[in-house]
Amino acid sequence: MSSFTSLPGGLSAYGWGEELERAFAPHRAAGLVPARIAAVDRGQCDAVTETGPLRAGTSLVGAADPVSAPCTGDWAAVRPGGAPQVTALLPRRSVIVRSSPSRRSYGQALAANVDTVAVLASLATAPNPGRVERLIALAWESGAVPVLVLTKADAAPDPAQSAAEAERLAPGVTVITTSAATGEGLDALASVLTGTVVLLGSSGAGKSTLGNALLGAEVLATGAVRAQDGKGRHTTVRREMVPLPGGGVLIDTPGLRGIGLVDADEGLQQAFAEIEELALDCRFADCSHDREPGCAVRAAIAAGELDERRLASYRKLLRENAWATSRSDARAQREDVKKAITRSLRQTYAFRERQRRS
Repeated sequence: MSSFTSLPGGLSAYGWGEELERAFAPHRAAGLVPARIAAVDRGQCDAVTETGPLRAGTSLVGAADPVSAPCTGDWAAVRPGGAPQVTALLPRRSVIVRSSPSRRSYGQALAANVDTVAVLASLATAPNPGRVERLIALAWESGAVPVLVLTKADAAPDPAQSAAEAERLAPGVTVITTSAATGEGLDALASVLTGTVVLLGSSGAGKSTLGNALLGAEVLATGAVRAQDGKGRHTTVRREMVPLPGGGVLIDTPGLRGIGLVDADEGLQQAFAEIEELALDCRFADCSHDREPGCAVRAAIAAGELDERRLASYRKLLRENAWATSRSDARAQREDVKKAITRSLRQTYAFRERQRRS
């Protein structure tokens, strides 16, 4: 019998399995215990272990790079005791990363080890196409599978038309129309949300309300939205992780105001797959899809097969992603130079000290 099968079942509800147990073996041999991080704030985290929840410090890991810092969904090695500490993170199989809200040159990890990203857009007001496209690109880039969830169908003037318009924003993505108030679409949604599920969307999109419907209980805090624009207060103030009754884990996130992309080339290619595919038939390999002869993308727009707005959105996100990625690369290079200078100075000081003593 493996060591995992003899463990208490507490972690299995959060996704622990044989593969993770094998990866954790060296940490267990060192006296550390496995845990999944449920929430992070100010150098501390709430984590779930085999024997129950605990509060642990996070200052020993990921201090240099915000993307590698502990985040909700991470599997961690915790040193137990009077003051538990996270000492290491297991390798992530996926991670949702956006550029920092301050628009500085680093990314921010929103959730790790995610299987399904539910991108929520409310039908109570007209969904913002550009925002949906950003979130879909973010989801694809993470390595998880995106699902576009249209919420509040009971408040939509024409849910079928809204759903048809939304489908054009997410080619290749499952689109499900739901209403937490009437129960519409919830069974269909539950059937495609597998493993660890993250809810992403603007404040007021109904993430917490939908999460409670999936959980079958009022676990997540909810709030009202403004009638004039459909936006709400951030009732979810930090990422939270809760097991789903039918299996899997749900991560609710605060409403995202800024959804900057960084190093998201593959995510953009998948989010705008139809443009990428059309571009293969352009006469010139470096076609900018502007005025070049033989441009298959412009031909599709002229034929009404592709929306001009969609191409404009693609170009905008490509420029933004390239800018953010270049800044991130430049920052990394500066840090490498600083580290090299620091190592050189330390070696110089050590050499001088040895000379002095001799």
